[in-house]
Amino acid sequence: MQSLVWLVVVLFCVSTYAQGKVDGFYKSKNQGAIVIGGGFEDSKKYVAGNTTLDLERSTYYISMFTAYGISDNLDVNISLPYISSNKENNLQDISVFLKYKLLKYTLEHGIIEVSAVAGLSTPISNYSLGGLNDIGQQATILDTRGMFHFKANTSWFVTLQSGFSYKLAEVPNSIPATLKVGKATSRWYYDLYYDYQHTFGGINYRGTPAPQNFRELGVDFHKVGGTLYRPFSTKWGAFATIAYIFDGRNVFLGGAYGLGLAYNFDLN
Repeated sequence: MQSLVWLVVVLFCVSTYAQGKVDGFYKSKNQGAIVIGGGFEDSKKYVAGNTTLDLERSTYYISMFTAYGISDNLDVNISLPYISSNKENNLQDISVFLKYKLLKYTLEHGIIEVSAVAGLSTPISNYSLGGLNDIGQQATILDTRGMFHFKANTSWFVTLQSGFSYKLAEVPNSIPATLKVGKATSRWYYDLYYDYQHTFGGINYRGTPAPQNFRELGVDFHKVGGTLYRPFSTKWGAFATIAYIFDGRNVFLGGAYGLGLAYNFDLN
């Protein structure tokens, strides 16, 4: 079961629709996964500060994600998305995360694991800033997170992660948090999750001062979503995702939908 389950780690990381940066499953040493996904975001409203505006945007994306087990207790995750929003089309930010298993407790009804996560995200292209079709804030981010993961003997699991995102230059710092509940078997994987980000300060869109520096926007969001994954063999599988941002600050509201393929490999 484990060789199939760890394919679904982070399906893609793009815009505010990423469901956390890492998940609670580990690869074995020298095992890995390559995931290619794509989809679109269909936004009908924009929240500027506390005001909801009738602004629409459609965004399309393709993303590549790689996970690799350096050891049985240490994984590296790398992701890079390409985003198209109206006339703004470019590679966005590359993310590199290390996940280390600190503790593991075996209980009567399952296993508890506690992990530490550290990561770096930085722009890989000089994409534009200054409009609602921007694909990012040109932010370099240092992430630190703690993660609690419970795997029941019945294949159900619960993962909770949170930490602190330190952002260089004018981009405000933030606290992310993700709660995920799902089931992982040899035939199916599915989950439901709630994703949250709180940003410290920052300016609001259409606020003061004007003209605005969009790197200083404070972005909060509340998002729910889910993932469905089906393996075809020990190496290949396919997935579908759905997410919806329903509240926030300086963020588009609406749904995101994605499909993709996953390939696992073993270098042992």
